[in-house]
Order: sequence, then C-alpha cells, then structure tokens
Amino acid sequence: MLRKGCTAAPITHEFQTNAPLHPQRGVFFARPRGHTRPVSILGTPNPMLRALILLALSCLLSPAFADERAQTQQQLDATRQDIAELKKTLGKLQEEKAGVQKDLKATETDIGNLEKQVEALQQELKKTEGELERLDTEKKKLQSARVEQQRLIAIQARSGYQNGREEYLKLLLNQQNPEKFARTLTYYDYLSKARLEQLRTFNETLRQLANVEQEIATQQQQLLAQRADLDTRRQALETERGKRQQVLAKLNSDMKDRDQKLQSRQQDQADLSKVLKTIEETLARQAREAEEARKKALLAQQEAEKRRQQEALAAAAAREQAGEPVEPPKKARTTLGPMVSSDGASYGGAFSAARGKLPWPVNGRLLARFGDARGSDARAKWDGVMISANPGTQVRAVHGGRVVFADWLRGAGLLVILDHGNGYLSLYGHNQSLLKSAGDIVKAGEAISTVGDSGGQDAAGLYFAIRQQGRPTDPSQWCRG
Repeated sequence: MLRKGCTAAPITHEFQTNAPLHPQRGVFFARPRGHTRPVSILGTPNPMLRALILLALSCLLSPAFADERAQTQQQLDATRQDIAELKKTLGKLQEEKAGVQKDLKATETDIGNLEKQVEALQQELKKTEGELERLDTEKKKLQSARVEQQRLIAIQARSGYQNGREEYLKLLLNQQNPEKFARTLTYYDYLSKARLEQLRTFNETLRQLANVEQEIATQQQQLLAQRADLDTRRQALETERGKRQQVLAKLNSDMKDRDQKLQSRQQDQADLSKVLKTIEETLARQAREAEEARKKALLAQQEAEKRRQQEALAAAAAREQAGEPVEPPKKARTTLGPMVSSDGASYGGAFSAARGKLPWPVNGRLLARFGDARGSDARAKWDGVMISANPGTQVRAVHGGRVVFADWLRGAGLLVILDHGNGYLSLYGHNQSLLKSAGDIVKAGEAISTVGDSGGQDAAGLYFAIRQQGRPTDPSQWCRG
C-alpha cells in the first residue's frame, strides 16, 4: 500500500483507433494519435497481434510506472533530508542538554557545599550559645560574690569611717606596748592591702565579663548574618536549580518529540524504499515482457514482410505474363521544411518552464511537422516531427532526465524515451544505435543515440516527439526556432 503522497500515476492511453472494427475486414492496430495500420486477424487470434498488444501495453505502462518511481524517489530524497535535519537538531539538543546538566551539576554541588557550611555554622552557634550559658552562670556567681563583697566592703568602710584615724591615734598615744603596737599596725596594713587587692580583682573580673559578653554578642550577630546570607544564597541556588530542571525537562520533551518524528520519518523512508523497489521490479518485469514481445513481433514482421514480397513478386510476374506494365513503387512526396539546430546553451530549469527554450536534438531540416498528414491516409497525423540528418549523427537529449525506454519498437525502430518528470516525456525514434539503456540518467545535451533509418524508413532521419501527461504536443513550441 502506498503511503500518503505516493499515489500511482494515472495511465493515459495514448493509442486510439480511428477505424471501426469488423470481423470480416480485420482490425486496425492502434498507433499513437491516429497512426493506424491494418492487421488481418481472420479466424484464430494472430500471435503477432498478441505480441504487439503486449508490447504496446508495456510501453503505455512503463512511463506511468517510471513517473511514479520518479515521484517516489523525490519523496524518498525529501524524507532522507528531513531525517538528516532531525538528526542535526537532535545533536544540538543533546549538546544543550549536556551543557544544562553540567550547569545543574555545578549548581547542586554548590548547594551541597552551602548546606555543609550552614550545618557547620549551626554547630558553631550551638557552641557559642553553650559558651554564653556558661559565661552567664559564671557571671551570676561573680555578681553574687560582688554583692557579698560590696556588703562586707560597705561594713568595713562604714566602720572605718566611724572610727576614722582614732584607733590609729590611740595606738600612737598610748604606747603601752610597743611590740603590740607594731604588730597591730602591720595587721592593719595587711588588711588594708588585702581589701584593696580584692576590690581591684573584683573590678577586673567585672570588666572581663563585660568584654566577653560584648565579644560573644558581636560573634553571634556575625554568625546570624552569615547564616542569613547563606539562606539567601541557598534560596537563589534552589531557584536556579528549579529553572535549570525546567529547561532540562523541556529539552527532554523536545528530544522525545524529535525522536518520535525521526522514527516516523525513518518508517516513511522504509515504506518509500519498499514502494520504489516494487516499482523497479515491475519495470524490470515489464522490460523483460516487452523484450519477449519485441522479438515475437520482429519475427512475425519478418515473416509477414517475406510473404508480402513473395506475393508482390508473384503479382508482378503475373502482370508481366499478362502483358501489363509494372509500375515502380511510389515514394511519398515530402516538402522540405526549415532548418533546425541543436547548437546553443542547454536549459537547466524545470521542463514545464522550458517552452521555446530547448535546443533541437540534431542539426537538420524538418521533413514532417506536427499535425501534418502521414502518408496517403489523411486520418494518420504526425504526432511529432521528422528531421533529416546524416546517418550516424549523434542525437542529443534536449533536457536532462531518466531513460525509461531504450529498445526497438514497431513503427519507431530503435527508440529512446526520456522521462523529464512531472509527466513530460521526449521520444527519439528511427535510430541507428542506442547509446543509453533504460534506467540511465542523462544530462541536457548528452548523446543518447545516433541517427539511422530503423523501423522501415527509406532514408535516414530522426523522429522526435514530446508528450505532456501522455498527450502529444508540438515540439516546435518547445524548441528554439
């Protein structure tokens, strides 16, 4: 089954019969566009007729299959181009995905490092809080001791204030016991120094506690500020990771869609390849059948020609014996036409746009024009042109294309048919030799055959015709004047 866009080309019957059928008078074998030739089929079916019909059908079907093969080949080439572009796009998406994954890896690594730093800072905060609790406990103890010391100092200060220096003056004035006086005085000095040292130590402790509290408060503020900064950075990195994950998800989705399209295109390519293979096998089979039919037709024609010559000789001998004059065979009167030339540049555009721009296949003079009567039968019209040229002159393709037929055909002799795409065919008949084979690709101006007189022609010349969707068209409208 053909896929979308691979429809079979319509088979256009280029052969028509202008004479009525009659079992007693025979049947006219259909020639292109009214070129008829009577073939007797009295009684049982003629093997020559069957061979000719099979050959004609092969010639009809070959261009249709060739056109379908060309369309399938174009679709196959377009599908291959789509596959190449999809693979290129998938490669770019793979590179983008690798870059995003690399950035995502770096982002997540940074987040992990920040998590470790936050955890370390939290441990430091716990240690600092424990240290603050310990210092606060010690501070409370020192404050209690300070209160107690303040109380004692207050008592001593009040007692000293009340006594003033009276006790010390009493010791000096009494002088009852000098040793006792000296010893008491020393005690007073020691006691006074101890009190002063105690006050100084106490004040130093309070100062150190105040410094420690201030330092701990500062450190705690710094740690809190760092933690807030790390939280901000972690939030920013989380946001960035979310964005990159979205980009990665989109890339994965795009790659999935492109993979599905690629698989679809590859399936289309496989189906088109199967269709193309089927068409090529069909063309090959038709070529074999046409070759067999050609051989049978050639053998039948030779036998018929031999019989006709024998009959003509017998009739001439009979007329000669009867004393009737024998007239020589009459040749068809031809009117020479204008000269045509294959010189000049070839046209490289589409065939449909080549009207009036193509060169002629050979240099020579037109012997017959499109639409002129062919021979004595007014019903038979030329569906192409006849160009006079010397035998062996190279015949060149008027436009690039593919050879779809290169063989002998009754009425056309050695014939070459080129498929130019979009339903356009060019035909070159009565050749002496064929330089190309079916399936070959030829360029514009490339030699495809040589001029001859095959197919029963009296003089060398080239039969040249152009078909558009199976319909004959005037070559002079396509070739340069």
